[in-house]
Amino acid sequence: MSTSTASAPVVSTHQPPESLPQEPAPNPMGQRLEQAYDADEDSALSCGPYTSTASVASSILEYRNFKGRAYHPVRYDSNYPIPTDEQALENFDLMHHFLTLLTDDKLYLAPVRKDIQKVLDIGTGTGIWAIDYADEHPNTAVIGTDLSPTQPAWIPPNLKFEIDDCTKPWTWDANTFDFVHMRYLFGAITDWTALFKEAYKATKPGGWVESCESEPMTHSDDGTVTNNGSTALGGIWDRMFIEGGRITGCSLSVLTENLQMKAMKEAGFVDIQEAFYKVPFGSWPEDAKLAEIGQFAKLSLESDLVGYSQMIWHEVLKWPADEYQLFLMQVRKDLRNKKLHPYFKVRFVWGRKPEEGEGK
Repeated sequence: MSTSTASAPVVSTHQPPESLPQEPAPNPMGQRLEQAYDADEDSALSCGPYTSTASVASSILEYRNFKGRAYHPVRYDSNYPIPTDEQALENFDLMHHFLTLLTDDKLYLAPVRKDIQKVLDIGTGTGIWAIDYADEHPNTAVIGTDLSPTQPAWIPPNLKFEIDDCTKPWTWDANTFDFVHMRYLFGAITDWTALFKEAYKATKPGGWVESCESEPMTHSDDGTVTNNGSTALGGIWDRMFIEGGRITGCSLSVLTENLQMKAMKEAGFVDIQEAFYKVPFGSWPEDAKLAEIGQFAKLSLESDLVGYSQMIWHEVLKWPADEYQLFLMQVRKDLRNKKLHPYFKVRFVWGRKPEEGEGK
């Protein structure tokens, strides 16, 4: 892997494929989408416009509350340390924006055919990726799943959302989906191999699975961000997430430990490829596109530092409460320091399920 300079902090280990042809003008949904959805009608508890007659159990809407923030519902045994309230959801949409800028407005990098029938979006969050995909592919049935029903009611007619826990055995029939998309699950997964084995089972032979992950640790290529205590970024900020992930069993060092690639290989996927990026915090890069991406990335982090950190600091690590506000102040100071050139890493990994008879 080549090393980038401060002025060009994005590196791809593989050249992302060219943009796929645009979907032809939409046709009436008709029987095709109805059949696609009917096949999995009972796969999980659904919500949204496709299940207007179904009532959502009160326990699903009973969120965990911690220091004024709402987290995934109490009915789930989830260690996910990030809130799911309105403030956090706005940040999730910001992440989607700078990630699509990063990939030149591509929603995925896998060489997925344009005429596929069914797509699954795991950990859909606000549903923004699934909504964009459904808009671009109006003849494809799209399903987005998450632990919390935080998605909008007004969505494309070929999209529905379901409440489901991807860390449990999946209820989808084998060979159901042409494409399974997963993004930003770090901090929520204890067994990445089990996750990808479930995805492998649910994917049709010849279909693709793509995983986009990051980790909150910060770096610099010029030594302006260090772990020697001179900066909070790269120092106590990183240590908090590394140690927190060890305690919860849900690693926050997904890229450092190469968990996506290892798990995808162990699950049996072939033709595995990856694309690696360095995403700046702030507008310090000379490249205009990277500076724009960095502004959105910085805004996403700075606008909700508490949401990213308070559960790990107070509840998981039980670090001194009286030091927390000083810690936040130090992180904000680093983010606003134009002499620092911090970035974080993002990795896309995609692989294909072999055709029948092809072997693993």
